[in-house]
Amino acid sequence: MFGLDNVDLSRIQFAYTVGIHFIFVPLTIGLALLMAIMETIYVKTGKEIYKQMVQFWAILFAMNFAMGVATGVPMEFQFGTNWSYYAHYVGDVFGSPLAIEGLMAFFLEATFIGLFFFGWNKLTKIQHATVTWLVFLGSNFSALWILVANGWMQNPVGSYFNLDTMRMEMDSFSALILNPAAQWRFLHTLTASYILGSVFVIGVSSLYLLRKKNVEFAKRSIMVASVVGLISTLITAYAGDRQGIIIHQTQPAKMAAIEAIWDTESYPAGVTLMALPDQEGQKNLYAVRIPGALGMLVGGSISGVKDVIIENEARIRSGLIAYNSLNEYKADRTNTQARATFEQHVGDLGYALLLFRNLQDISKATDKDIQIAAQGTIPKVAPLFYSFRFMVGLGILFFVFFTTVYVMTIKNTFAKSRCMQYIALWIMPLPWIAIYLGWFVAEYGRQPWVIQDILPTFRSASHLSAATVWSSLAGFFIIYTCLVIVDAILMVRQVKKGPNNG
Repeated sequence: MFGLDNVDLSRIQFAYTVGIHFIFVPLTIGLALLMAIMETIYVKTGKEIYKQMVQFWAILFAMNFAMGVATGVPMEFQFGTNWSYYAHYVGDVFGSPLAIEGLMAFFLEATFIGLFFFGWNKLTKIQHATVTWLVFLGSNFSALWILVANGWMQNPVGSYFNLDTMRMEMDSFSALILNPAAQWRFLHTLTASYILGSVFVIGVSSLYLLRKKNVEFAKRSIMVASVVGLISTLITAYAGDRQGIIIHQTQPAKMAAIEAIWDTESYPAGVTLMALPDQEGQKNLYAVRIPGALGMLVGGSISGVKDVIIENEARIRSGLIAYNSLNEYKADRTNTQARATFEQHVGDLGYALLLFRNLQDISKATDKDIQIAAQGTIPKVAPLFYSFRFMVGLGILFFVFFTTVYVMTIKNTFAKSRCMQYIALWIMPLPWIAIYLGWFVAEYGRQPWVIQDILPTFRSASHLSAATVWSSLAGFFIIYTCLVIVDAILMVRQVKKGPNNG
């Protein structure tokens, strides 16, 4: 139906479930930080309004946390249902951070959330504030392990192909955790979540100002959120730049597509406005060249699409040597020459697997087959090029917004400006859009790989019929859509109800 096979449908299903799940996760992370800061202020000042602020935002936090759990747990089971070969081939590596996230981070967070809600009259102020910070740390730990797993998919370090088990296995847990692709992505994602939480708090508080209700509550919430948001935008920009450098080093095809570079070229230090030729070299596409991810202020060079394709052709040929020697070794485990040859070319084995998209027997691949496979390693340029720049543009907008809100709050003019209050309401969806754009650039830009340089996406799916995946997709669509509607209704009701200080 619609020309979609089980791989396409499985990808759509996973994208939809992750997309719905990620409506809730960044908001809970952002609100958790704001709650912890507000309660710290309450402990230091003793002002009851800050306690009321914590308790009100905590209700919205809890709603989204519950929805995050409800949408997150079923999502992970897809690795065993829709992506069984993926689970088999890399499960020894990928499963470890996923298991830790579920067993340690999730239960740690859930435990302290219970203490948070039921401990107001049983714990001292300092003890309860400590619990609130632990709730915040738990939410961050949960994100850490997911992003460690995702970072490994982008830059698979700390692992090797085991000839005896014919699977990827871990050889360094520390390398997995300290993977720069994971760590910078972790910081970038967290601070983006803080931005979302800050925009959300400012938006809801602006609604109260427009209605002239809970004015003092709203003004103090806006002050805290504007400071957190302003600092977070700066850290997000820096983390994005560092992440871009890692992409430049480990995923040249993604970087070439992001920057729309067809021929390898050097660039000067700084950010410049450049005219870029299109893929046919016939038109000029004017755009801001942003080396790295947000502007490496040093000179260098970025590999162009054409050179990446040439390099990947060579890697496919090397991968074929690895694939053929692997088959020889499987047929005769005493063949030391085949094993030695395989170990020499094992780093390119995944590139040979790309040929399976069009061939049943890749050992008979022709030069034309190799060229087609190499060309398929480049993601479509336009979606990445514009998504990245729109994301960066939103980041700049958030910086201007938080700066303006902070200055106006200091001068006590924000509460009098209905224009800014309406802007704060209208801007509320934009952090989600920015986060989804970042997710799209990271994941779509990695295609055709599910594990960069190791396992193509089309080789990872289970052998299911399209009808089977259609049925599960329909089920997920109905259930997840209902959860979003329920969450929206509950959130709107709670916002209308307002904080206890009325």
